[in-house]
Amino acid sequence: MNHLIGYARVSTVTQSLGQQRAQLSEQGCIRIFEEKISGAKRDRPELTRMLDHLREGDVLVVTRLDRLARSTADLLQIAELLRERGAGLRSVAEPWADTTTPAGRMILTVFAGIADFERSLIVERTSKGRQAAKARGVRFGPKPALTSSQIAHARELCDAGKPIAEVAKLFGVHRSTVYRAIETEQPL
Repeated sequence: MNHLIGYARVSTVTQSLGQQRAQLSEQGCIRIFEEKISGAKRDRPELTRMLDHLREGDVLVVTRLDRLARSTADLLQIAELLRERGAGLRSVAEPWADTTTPAGRMILTVFAGIADFERSLIVERTSKGRQAAKARGVRFGPKPALTSSQIAHARELCDAGKPIAEVAKLFGVHRSTVYRAIETEQPL
């Protein structure tokens, strides 16, 4: 037997869950999980408890999709989790987001395709941006521990017989940094 399970969320403790609770009860939800926490938080304990509570055939009901998910990607991830468990998703304010119907499943499939396309565009733009920056001489990664002049000085000290440990202490770096620096010409 499938049950309607509600999830209500407000962003701050001063806001009221009353309106969402009333709407979810009107929809026939037999249990409502509630929390007062920002949607931007990854750790939402009641959402986790509700997802663990859902069984095959159950339908998660929310008043609005923004009460459930932080982004399209987050919504799609939750929808996929529900699908794997054999549960559905229904939004009161967005009737098109009803995975218990073929049309609702199709809409979320289209959203998933758009989100995947968007991710691939972002990866491509980021890659081209990094390549352009490298061509302009931008160095990525942490700031070098030693400058070229410090490396030259460290090399001179080592050639003069100063122990690596003392040279490392002098420059405030680890011994391995000095070893790497004197073996290469580039700042480390």
